[in-house]
Amino acid sequence: MIEKGAILKKYEYERELWDKGLEFVAGTDEAGRGPLAGPVVAAAVILPRKLSLEMPVKIDDSKKLTEKQRFTAYAWIADNAIDWGTGIISAADIDKYNIRQASFMAMNRAIENMPLQPQHILVDGLPMETPPYPQTAIIKGDQLSISIAAASIVAKVVRDEIMKNYYDSKYPQYQFAAHKGYATRAHIEAIEAFGRCPIHRKTFQLKNDLQKDLFK
Repeated sequence: MIEKGAILKKYEYERELWDKGLEFVAGTDEAGRGPLAGPVVAAAVILPRKLSLEMPVKIDDSKKLTEKQRFTAYAWIADNAIDWGTGIISAADIDKYNIRQASFMAMNRAIENMPLQPQHILVDGLPMETPPYPQTAIIKGDQLSISIAAASIVAKVVRDEIMKNYYDSKYPQYQFAAHKGYATRAHIEAIEAFGRCPIHRKTFQLKNDLQKDLFK
């Protein structure tokens, strides 16, 4: 069981809205802003207040959790959230709109894909430019809001599964199951050997001359 004090602290943003009579508060976050390949995936999660002191799993910034912890938390969120949804924006659309706009599009799509629509949205980082509902943007929200943290876990797990179970088998030469599209040495070497595939983001700039040469 996770420490009650830590859970309560992460519910502060939600509790302030609940106290105003807003019952359905959704946290939203994305995964996949930085990779060279693959989609950006966002999730939106509405958690019930009655579970605030009954958290048997660790809900935190997905980057702070192990893969096993993320899967365990994902299963708990899927079973216990009031509602949740995901939104997926392809690499082609990331190139078309840019990653910031694509991330907002994914968040909007995640919210739209929830049958129960929220009364307020807690957004990780910068505010959405065209939010479908009132919003509160929270810098490092995945560390400060349990709803955003839950969304970060769902988005990360869904994106990782797409890269492992779909794109890795479709483009096995790139070993997407291992690096999920990020700029690892193995990934860069695969690009050097095989060129880019359709899910590589053509507009992304790489960090050194060798990487830039590979994407010319």
